[in-house]
Amino acid sequence: MLQLLILITWAGGAAASYANNLNYRSPSFNHPSLGVAIHKVNKRHAGNVPRQAVQLNFTHGTASGDPYPHSVILWTRVSPTSDDVKDNSTVSGNVPLFNPVPIYGHENEKLPPPSTSPVCVQWKIAEDKALAKVADSGTAYTSSDVDYTLKVEASKLKPYTTYYYQFNVCNSDLKSPVGRTKTTPAPEDKLAKVGLAVYSCSNYPFGFFNAYQGNPVRKDSVDYVLHLGDYIYEYKNGDYGWGNSYGRIPQPDREIYTLYDYRRRLAQYRTDLDLLLSHNQYAWITVWDDHEVADNSYRDGSSELNNTEASFIGDGGVSFDQRKMNAVRAYFEWMPIRQVEMDDNLRIWRSFSIGSLLDIIMLDTRQYDRSITDLYWNTDYVHSISNDAGRSLMGSRQENWFYSQLIGSKKRGAAWRVIGSQIVFSRLNESVAYGNANPLNYDSWDGYQANRNRTFKTLFDNNIGNNIVISGDSHANWVSDLVWLDHNAYDPASGKGSIGVEFAGTAVSSPSPYGQNITIAKANNASSFLVNENRELQWSEIFYRGYFELQISLHSVNASYFGLTTTKTRNPFELSLANFTVLDGANALYRNPVPAGGVVENGYLKGGKVVQTNRTNDTTTGK
Repeated sequence: MLQLLILITWAGGAAASYANNLNYRSPSFNHPSLGVAIHKVNKRHAGNVPRQAVQLNFTHGTASGDPYPHSVILWTRVSPTSDDVKDNSTVSGNVPLFNPVPIYGHENEKLPPPSTSPVCVQWKIAEDKALAKVADSGTAYTSSDVDYTLKVEASKLKPYTTYYYQFNVCNSDLKSPVGRTKTTPAPEDKLAKVGLAVYSCSNYPFGFFNAYQGNPVRKDSVDYVLHLGDYIYEYKNGDYGWGNSYGRIPQPDREIYTLYDYRRRLAQYRTDLDLLLSHNQYAWITVWDDHEVADNSYRDGSSELNNTEASFIGDGGVSFDQRKMNAVRAYFEWMPIRQVEMDDNLRIWRSFSIGSLLDIIMLDTRQYDRSITDLYWNTDYVHSISNDAGRSLMGSRQENWFYSQLIGSKKRGAAWRVIGSQIVFSRLNESVAYGNANPLNYDSWDGYQANRNRTFKTLFDNNIGNNIVISGDSHANWVSDLVWLDHNAYDPASGKGSIGVEFAGTAVSSPSPYGQNITIAKANNASSFLVNENRELQWSEIFYRGYFELQISLHSVNASYFGLTTTKTRNPFELSLANFTVLDGANALYRNPVPAGGVVENGYLKGGKVVQTNRTNDTTTGK
């Protein structure tokens, strides 16, 4: 009788409960043929009672993201406890990581059939850790069709408020860990200060993701986390990173192409304990770079795959468009992000207003509509067209949206604009690495100079100041004044002529662009050359892995850079590398008489000095 009652209750609300899981609606809700057809899932599960709690586990903790003043995205994964992976040696115990639909598996892998009954999950969000003051709650279903992931939008929330949330399997005591998140202020709210942690480029076989926990989680030093891409890498073991050294062999151990491949790789990355903790404690705002799909990807291909018959036959037996669709679908399933536009399943570019203090504008300079990039074999050609007016990093639609966002941000009176760019915006003469024939990185904004010029023109024509560009991708730390070279006069000593500042961050674990085993002395010699060859570049540091934080107030933006002592082991140690300030209205780094107080821990500072104290902070104790 009890089972019958459960079945009747489930049948009545099944359709609504599937729709409550945003992963069934994303990224192709208005085009069922391109996504998950809920009516087909419902039909396959028809008449079957949802899986019981004893069969399930919360395998990857909780996550939240894309915070708004009155809502936030909550995420978890609830999977059957049967072992669906041939090699489960990367985790302890018998907690499963994957249970994808078999048609997306590798031809030699025998995977379980699609689910015949759904997983019913309840969730709630409250203002207190005990989850007594519930602000919103709901029920949703998940299944193998979305890799047992669950993504819901919690609403009815107060602006700029910390909340706690939890999932549980319906009618059971099986619960997820309690997560913490935070809404954003309303656009008109006056805000004294906000803190952001900025990350990029986490490569599993190159070491542990110590930066994620530290280490803002331990310090509780920020309000939100921004990730600028390369959240995962697509390579097999040994191609770019040797996971045997740390017990971190990428799974599946091959270059990934299929939906199954991307799901499994994302699932493995989300077993890193520090990444799990950061997702559990902060609302994330993320965009992808290239490696979420493939190296140096653009609109029609990547460095090793494009939409030609020859490439299809020789480079994986899949078109680039299909590979990108697989990667994008898995990304939307696994990341706590909103589908910005239901009729545009590739759009990830979006913006967030953080009170009247700042606007965060997150770009997609990789996947959306990027013109051909440097694919290693065509560098001379891309160099020759790098200033072509028709070239764009983002396509006409996104470009025009970007410029309207900049103009609208000023009109609404936001004090600052933080622009999230995957790749380095400022010009960088890197002939020390590339040689004199092709001295720039044509896979960055240097390969799309007209696009950069149009951005500068928008800023100068509309007198838009207080701009902070943040970037990743390069696996190195760079700090530059934002300068329209050959157009506006610029004084490197004072910063006069600049229209803002770029803070570019190193990688979480991916190696230095000058080699994994580079010595600190050789790294600093290279930084010296780079700073002296680039007038607007004020600091270069290419040795340490790490992250940076921005503390933003009405009067200033303070950027603090942190380096990790090692990624070979999981540990809580970090070094303070450098600290920079941008004053309201100055549009350049604060100098007294040079930036960063004239002293940095490592790298090379224009007009300043390096003092290597090796003073390590243990973020578990604060000492």
